[in-house]
Amino acid sequence: MKKAKIGFIGGGNMAGSLIKGLIADSYPADDIWVSDPDESKLKAYRDQLGVNATIDNDELVNEVSVVVLAVKPQILKPVSMGIKEAVKKSAPLVVSIAAGIRSKDIANWLGGDVAIVRCMPNTPALVGSGATGLYANEQVSAEQNDQAESIMRSVGLIVWLDDEQLLDAVTAVSGSGPAYYFLMMEAMEKVAVEMGISQESARLLVQQTAFGAAKLAMEASDSPETLRVKVTSPGGTTERAISSFEGDDFRKIVRSALVAAQNRSAELSDELGG
Repeated sequence: MKKAKIGFIGGGNMAGSLIKGLIADSYPADDIWVSDPDESKLKAYRDQLGVNATIDNDELVNEVSVVVLAVKPQILKPVSMGIKEAVKKSAPLVVSIAAGIRSKDIANWLGGDVAIVRCMPNTPALVGSGATGLYANEQVSAEQNDQAESIMRSVGLIVWLDDEQLLDAVTAVSGSGPAYYFLMMEAMEKVAVEMGISQESARLLVQQTAFGAAKLAMEASDSPETLRVKVTSPGGTTERAISSFEGDDFRKIVRSALVAAQNRSAELSDELGG
């Protein structure tokens, strides 16, 4: 991929993770810009990562060919409208990692005909193990598509979507998904302590079990269903536990939760857009 100059508007945790991921992938720090109203944060970016930093969003837009909108959804509209003229002049690719804001609304705030890639990353991106869904509008070229993909691949795996509405489903599955696993881990840890295992040991056992199960699922050719069957011996302890889950309609609980998250994602898009 041609090395484009990339600018991040917003210097929060996700932007920091993406910048570190790019630099770890040998992306030149001198080709990366970040803007933020917090001068101390900008100084840290300059001193620790060697990237260009400014408080002026327009200056950043004028210097780069890819602009990553890494601000909270609630302030994306004023930020976008504030750089409208600069975007019209330089015509960069705009990559949004702000949850819930549809590409058509971002385009309207930026003045219309803008190449936009909308992304839904999740928090494991902060440790380089993220999962991100991406959608590109019709203005995005093949080269720009590759540029957006390279940025998000620096912190994990990516999945392209043909329908922007599917980002609501991605939000429900992977965007909010880490919290579901944390809830399961929290519950398992608590019960383990009730069973007599120390807090420290319970946490270690639960964490390593979650990590091992995910690693096995990622590296095995079998589906999760096949892996479950393989570790569930007839008449054994695992079968008893699975039967308990199924008796409480575990699958219905999961489906209801994901549909609720998907619906809320769509509602937030309506509330924050326009």
